[in-house]
Amino acid sequence: MATKQKLEPGMGAIPGKVGVTFRVWAPHAQSVSVVGSFNEWKPNQDKLEADLEGYWAGHINAAKVGDEYRFHLVCGEQTFDRIDPYAREVTSSIGNSVVPDNDFDWEDDNFKIAPHNELVIYEMHIGTYHTGKGEGPGTFDDVSRRLGHLKKLGINAIEVMPIAEFAGDYSWGYNPSHIFAVETAYGGPKAFKKFVKKCHEMGMAVILDVVYNHMGPSDLDIWQFDGWSENGKGGIYFYNDERSSTPWGDTRPDYGRKEVRRFLRDNAIMWLRDYRVDGLRYDSTVYMRTVDGALKEIPEAWSLFQEMNGEIRKQFPGKILIAEDLQDVEALTAPIEGGGAGFHSQWCASFVHPIRQTVITPDDQARDMKKLAEAVTQRFNNDMCQRVIYSESHDEVANGHQRVPSEVDSEDPTGWFARKRSTLAAALVFTSPGIPMIFQGQEWLETGWFEDSVPLDWDLSDEFRSTLRMYRDMIKLRTTAAGLCSQDVSITRIDNEKNILAFRRGELLVVANLANARYESFRLGFPRAGKWKALFHSDHKNYGFETTSLPSVTTDETIWDHQPCSAELTLAPYSLMIFELSE
Repeated sequence: MATKQKLEPGMGAIPGKVGVTFRVWAPHAQSVSVVGSFNEWKPNQDKLEADLEGYWAGHINAAKVGDEYRFHLVCGEQTFDRIDPYAREVTSSIGNSVVPDNDFDWEDDNFKIAPHNELVIYEMHIGTYHTGKGEGPGTFDDVSRRLGHLKKLGINAIEVMPIAEFAGDYSWGYNPSHIFAVETAYGGPKAFKKFVKKCHEMGMAVILDVVYNHMGPSDLDIWQFDGWSENGKGGIYFYNDERSSTPWGDTRPDYGRKEVRRFLRDNAIMWLRDYRVDGLRYDSTVYMRTVDGALKEIPEAWSLFQEMNGEIRKQFPGKILIAEDLQDVEALTAPIEGGGAGFHSQWCASFVHPIRQTVITPDDQARDMKKLAEAVTQRFNNDMCQRVIYSESHDEVANGHQRVPSEVDSEDPTGWFARKRSTLAAALVFTSPGIPMIFQGQEWLETGWFEDSVPLDWDLSDEFRSTLRMYRDMIKLRTTAAGLCSQDVSITRIDNEKNILAFRRGELLVVANLANARYESFRLGFPRAGKWKALFHSDHKNYGFETTSLPSVTTDETIWDHQPCSAELTLAPYSLMIFELSE
């Protein structure tokens, strides 16, 4: 029999100096016991005590770290052996819970994420971030061995696609079976802690994708967990009416139940506290706050955002919270006290779609510089850091979508046109206001679409070192040039005839030529008189193109583009330059 004692706070299996405390929510069970390797899996031997709120708890002296266990529930004439919903470790998605070993030496890790206006995010999938040598998906250790690449590239934040335990060994991660457990195929909980610690040692934050809009739908032991359900739906953890329906199954959590709200809140806190991740990116928040991704609202989801994000902001003031909503709802990143959801930033649909469309359109005359200018200048709540901007993400390069180079030229995705226009898109990412993000392999012109079982082609990083060098230089400028880190942006030239866009970022001037044309003696307005030198030119020979040196121009007093002075310069086809006043 589990012994009564004053219980430690928390849920699941909580190791003590002697034995383990277990706590589970099962309001419709008549009795609950723990079965495991410590009692030969005998039901009803180590029973838990119930409280008035449907929680069952007790302390088992014989249990210890590393033991496997399940909860044995008696529910009328039915019995269930369930994986712990709060299991920190499982043997597999259909295996057993494991009493966790929470000891980990973080040493002197006191890492702080960079200011939001200096962040450059690298989105990564653990299972494919390896060479493909050996069997199975990649692991945290495999990725750790490649962190030097990201350090040299200049990345200061890694966004990791979901790592909560999912069905099988291969997945994008957006089908979590056990949201508290770290995917076994990737190495499990201690391997993830080592990975985070290593990233911190190398100056890189870790932002983790979490999935709260649906669960599973397969390998879900929390489905009808204690036998109760309505309408054939999922039981205590899920909506049991039309609100259960999502594009991925009838498994939307019930955001109105206080116990489910706690379940999700505890999960978010766990990643930030116990694994020391530096931020969270909530997947598809539109399918949390609405039933159908559009009009049928779920008000309790919005209050859950406010509750969770408010607590996280209070407990972890240096962390970043990002929403993937893609509806450009300004209230998501508005303050909680004013009715907003309290996210710091959100993925920006009104940037990625115009940028991609602009560069993949075959006909130069079909490009719309006005729409491009709107994409560059758009922001939420007048704060550039409230949007994450990108030209490639896992969603944009899969499910029928291609990488940008392949969208530009599917027959020759590493040819001149593909390299020119895909890097031009990236240059617009790094020069526009917002938090820039790139997707794994983008920096070396990876051309294949994203598949969870296909590793990155690391050989391309050698073949396209010039492209890699361009990304490294762009990232360095993005993190060090004051103008690119500033809130300032103003459009100085929109030229639909010649496909030219020019805009100021602080004291810098950015000019982009989106035409397959070289313009000689092209007059451009400048904000101040003097000699202006290019800090960056995407057409440079170092990047595999034609320009042999970084140009400089001296302005005259000719008013142009509503600017007080101007100069004539040469614009290479499909290129972008950044000018700085040098004297």
